[in-house]
Amino acid sequence: MKNFAKENINFDKNGIFIYGKFDYEKAVLTALACKFFTTDNDEDEFVCDDKISCYNCLFRRWNQHSFYCLKI
Repeated sequence: MKNFAKENINFDKNGIFIYGKFDYEKAVLTALACKFFTTDNDEDEFVCDDKISCYNCLFRRWNQHSFYCLKI
C-alpha cells in the first residue's frame, strides 16, 4: 500500500485527498485509477452523482476539510 501512496499524487503523505471535499472531477479520476476502489455499501453515503468516485468509496473517511483513504 505504501507504494500506491507514493505513486498517487492526489493524496498527501497521511493519505488525505489534497483537493478537499468538492473537486468531483479529481475524485472520479482518482477512483478510476485506484486498484482499491470499492463502492460504499450504503447508497445514502453517496455524495457524488458518479458512482465511481473517491467520495463514494467504502474506504474513505471524512475529516474537516477533505477525507483520508484507509487503503493508503
